[in-house]
Amino acid sequence: MLGKTANAIFWMFRYLERAENTARLLEAGFRMALTRGGDAAGEEWRSVINTLGMDEAYEAKHESYSGPEACDFILRDRDNPECVMAMVENARNNARLSRTSITTEVWEAVNEAWMTLKGLLTRQVREANLSHVLYSIRREATQVRGATYGSMLRNDIFHFARAGTFVERADNTARILDVKYHLLLPSLAHVGSRLDAGQWESILRALSARRAHREVIHAGKPDASGIAELLILDPRFPRSLAYCYDTLSENLSALAAIHGQESQCNSLMREAETKLSETSIDDIFDRGLHEFLVDFISSNRAIANAIAEDYRFTH
Repeated sequence: MLGKTANAIFWMFRYLERAENTARLLEAGFRMALTRGGDAAGEEWRSVINTLGMDEAYEAKHESYSGPEACDFILRDRDNPECVMAMVENARNNARLSRTSITTEVWEAVNEAWMTLKGLLTRQVREANLSHVLYSIRREATQVRGATYGSMLRNDIFHFARAGTFVERADNTARILDVKYHLLLPSLAHVGSRLDAGQWESILRALSARRAHREVIHAGKPDASGIAELLILDPRFPRSLAYCYDTLSENLSALAAIHGQESQCNSLMREAETKLSETSIDDIFDRGLHEFLVDFISSNRAIANAIAEDYRFTH
């Protein structure tokens, strides 16, 4: 496969996963803002923008943080190249570049996602319609994944698609978790308070982990250690760091087998997976959750860069 095609496949699925995770985080922020009024609600929107890495661009355009302005900026603002509509357009452009390498079902799912969201995001989204729009973003991404799993040959194209998905998902899960202690929590005095519990609840909602948490922790109470263990180390939960890396490792190994040799990305993947499997939740909290997540995000970025270098991605 040409590096240009591999790059298009890899990034098509990264953009779709990023759009879905952005919608999940936006919904969590919306729910938290509803429970807190005034300046506190503004801080919730600030934390969402900050988690997405959009704070500099947002503050260049807006003087304060409010729900309508934050939602519009995240979803559809033309001055924001990282908005959801731009992500979906980028995914569609990459699908067009790789049109001969994907099935008709996958192309139609991506194109339908673009048309649906373009229609929904033509105008600023009203608060009454926000939940529907965010659900539509998640649904369209899910339909592309379904078309991919159900129609594509398990060859290098499929494995590049899966690699893009799980590199991105691991990054997003780590960032959403990191914002909990680094940005969301105003002060250590709030640890264990109703505010603290509510913020952990928002993390579970953002990652569709509430049911999994109830099943793993039968009491179902938001507890920092239990929630972090589920989202970092539990290989059964499909958005945990452990699950993402198990799946990413499988796909990178499959690519190595197809191409007849292992590369730098395989070595980095094996090292990162071993490090994660040998870590306990107590180790993570003893060291510091923020420090652990910063290192993980950096390592994940190195793996993504190595994939691009090993397989000669070109734009």
